[in-house]
Amino acid sequence: MPDLLWTRPNTSPVATLLLAHGAGAAMDSPFMNKLASALAAEGVAVARFEFAYMAGRRTGGAKRPPPKADKLIGEFQTTLQALMADCEGPILIGGKSMGGRVAAMLAGGASLPGRVKGVCCFGYPFHPTGKADADWRLEPLQEAKRPVLICQGDRDPFGSRAELDEISLPEAVSLIYLEDGNHDFGPRGKSPATLDGNIAEAAKAVAGFAEKIG
Repeated sequence: MPDLLWTRPNTSPVATLLLAHGAGAAMDSPFMNKLASALAAEGVAVARFEFAYMAGRRTGGAKRPPPKADKLIGEFQTTLQALMADCEGPILIGGKSMGGRVAAMLAGGASLPGRVKGVCCFGYPFHPTGKADADWRLEPLQEAKRPVLICQGDRDPFGSRAELDEISLPEAVSLIYLEDGNHDFGPRGKSPATLDGNIAEAAKAVAGFAEKIG
């Protein structure tokens, strides 16, 4: 089982989020550190983990690209089973970008434990970056057997607000936009929004989502 990196609130958590990283940045990247801290401040316990290809880079392994998303579902599921023995209460699964996509794919399976109440995606990769005319990755969202919350930057090149306004998402999918945010939620310098503010807004949405579905 992958090692878990815990960030816990000071009080009893409203839920525990099993959080996977994106395709290119580790579980302790600056974005993931900020997000985990913001979630804990809102009462959500966070357990981060790394897929094997990313963990291998820490021991001098080759910087291999990630496998296809569906090849990572088993790793996520194995980590989830171990997490369930290590915490109590409701569980959310989710991740940054690719990690969120894998979590949504796992949520479409028939064997998802009942304690898993929902999915949280931070910057969902709706389509390849900057290629809205490519095939959209909507199937995991359409097939998920749990409610899904997506926190998306307004300007995300993997699916911007302008692009998403043109499509219909499943009823079980909730979508919040982060002001002027890119794929990592960061706004442009001229924007009144801030990265920390956008991450805090995402964390607050997750806490509300957990309370609503828990």
